[in-house]
Amino acid sequence: MKPYSEMSKEELRALREELEKQYEDVKSRGLKLDMSRGKPSVSQLDMTMGIMDVLDSHSDMRTEAGIDCRNYGNLDGIPEAKAMMGGIMGVPAENVIICGNGSLSVMYNAVASSMTHGVCGCKPWGKLDQVKFLCPVPGYDRHFTIMEYFGIEMINIPMTEQGPDMDLVEHYVNTDPAVKGIWCVPKYSNPQGISYSDETVRRFAALKPAAPDFRIYWDNAYAIHHLYEDEQDEILDILSECEKAGNPDMVYEFASTSKISFAGGGIGVVAASLNNLQYIRKWMNVQTIGYDKVNQLRHVRFFKDMDGLKAHMRRHADILRPKFEAVLNVLERELGGLGIGSWTKPKGGYFISFEAMDGCAREIVAKCKEAGVIMTNAGATYPYGKDPKDSNIRIAPTFPTPEELAQAADLFVLCVKLVSVCRLLDQ
Repeated sequence: MKPYSEMSKEELRALREELEKQYEDVKSRGLKLDMSRGKPSVSQLDMTMGIMDVLDSHSDMRTEAGIDCRNYGNLDGIPEAKAMMGGIMGVPAENVIICGNGSLSVMYNAVASSMTHGVCGCKPWGKLDQVKFLCPVPGYDRHFTIMEYFGIEMINIPMTEQGPDMDLVEHYVNTDPAVKGIWCVPKYSNPQGISYSDETVRRFAALKPAAPDFRIYWDNAYAIHHLYEDEQDEILDILSECEKAGNPDMVYEFASTSKISFAGGGIGVVAASLNNLQYIRKWMNVQTIGYDKVNQLRHVRFFKDMDGLKAHMRRHADILRPKFEAVLNVLERELGGLGIGSWTKPKGGYFISFEAMDGCAREIVAKCKEAGVIMTNAGATYPYGKDPKDSNIRIAPTFPTPEELAQAADLFVLCVKLVSVCRLLDQ
């Protein structure tokens, strides 16, 4: 079929009538599918059930250094867990603090502490007239929710194939002292699946912030979440690059096992310079006497080492890869050449990013919901839920079964076609 933009009004009207009949037919099936979040599937969670068996009431709960994981203490986490999580991020264990069951709470706490007590001796953000954060878009909605909760002004930074638009980043960071941070998902970004180039990472490390308390919030959520064994993106270690550039304290790096072991039952971490870790320990010391070291020990004994982790992630990839490829095949088969949408083809992570015609995303998502498939809200990938072009849709193919995913993908492309045709006729 030729591009929709080249069709006559009569052809578009005939196509709309045909698509509306197809849509009503799908609606009558009573689908109830949820693709709203990037959740691991049941089969992925089942692969980790063995973690429940590595410890029982007869297990030795001491670490190799003799730390009793049942007791208080060891705020930073047990050494074995620090080494394991450092391996995931590519940083030394001494630069890692193990936190609770995920990384989102650690990011929240970092912002909250900065608001109330400042960063490493600087004036608390809450006492400043203006606090701004840079937000690469499309991006992760929960980052934006934290900012909105604290009343921090968000500035959109467009993403490129190499990462955020670094000319804009440098302009804001190097000239405006009210800019206190930037959110980054540097590897297999949410939702586009973009990995930052070496040049982008080095430009981040070489920033010259106007604010002494500026920090890069480096959310390395998908550090080892590859889809392909022979095509794996790798990024430079931001901590060592910052140190080389003379900015050792400029970054907080976050990660977790939430999509490696159990969502809500994993371990979250923050990695940073030793100076930053000293500051972080101050607010952690007030919050807790120690996180769940039994869970840390459970993870270490289950995965054993990086080889064990990588083997586990290959099994994840074997489940996820066919799902991503199925969605991409449907998009290409049904929408390729029509000129009504474009999409990313990630090599890892949890999402596919779809760009509809301007002004169509909200209606496409609403049509999907009306027919029984819940997608991520249109606009969620932008601060304040406001996509200026109303075009970006985050596709989360991980949770549904293959059969459900096929139904959802077919409905999605049908809705894209129908909404696009109506848009062109309205024009």
